[in-house]
Amino acid sequence: SGRHMMDSWGRLQSARSAEADPTTARSAEADPTMPLMSYDALRTGRHSSRGQVYMVTTVTAGRQPFFLDFTLARCVITEMRHTHTTGKVDSLAWVLMPDHLHWLFQLGDTGTLAEVMQSFKGRSARAINLIEGFEGCSARAINLMDERQRSIWQRGYHDHALRAEDDVRGAARYLAANPLRAGLVAQVGDYSHWDAVWV
Repeated sequence: SGRHMMDSWGRLQSARSAEADPTTARSAEADPTMPLMSYDALRTGRHSSRGQVYMVTTVTAGRQPFFLDFTLARCVITEMRHTHTTGKVDSLAWVLMPDHLHWLFQLGDTGTLAEVMQSFKGRSARAINLIEGFEGCSARAINLMDERQRSIWQRGYHDHALRAEDDVRGAARYLAANPLRAGLVAQVGDYSHWDAVWV
């Protein structure tokens, strides 16, 4: 239930050894040993290749668990679907956690990885900040946000380009199990905000 998820998320947050700085991003929530990376470090050496399969992780501003709210989560998912249907990416699997998104996709031929992520993050942030004007989204949901917190995403994001020999389905299974590892649900199918083309 939603109450169980909030309680579980609260316990997980309390167990973290240190709060993430809003100007940094962690590459994978499932691996707490990964170092925090600055925005500049995330940009260093980044390469974009059309047709490449990427695992992308992007984190909310200040690690705020905005997506415990169902309505806010569905607004983000709507923008992910827009990114897919417009051919910018071929979405393979994703999971939207309370304070971050893991997304496995094949990059299309209409833009670079940076352009795709900038567009998605910008559109989803605007959808949340202007939530009253979007069908299926309510003013009540935006009121749950801290009045001072209007940035939805951290500036940076982490991407990992999967090689041809990598197990894409295995990566998708690992991604989908994030809510289970975080203790948010008892089984993967109980979590609302994930999908994969193989399901």
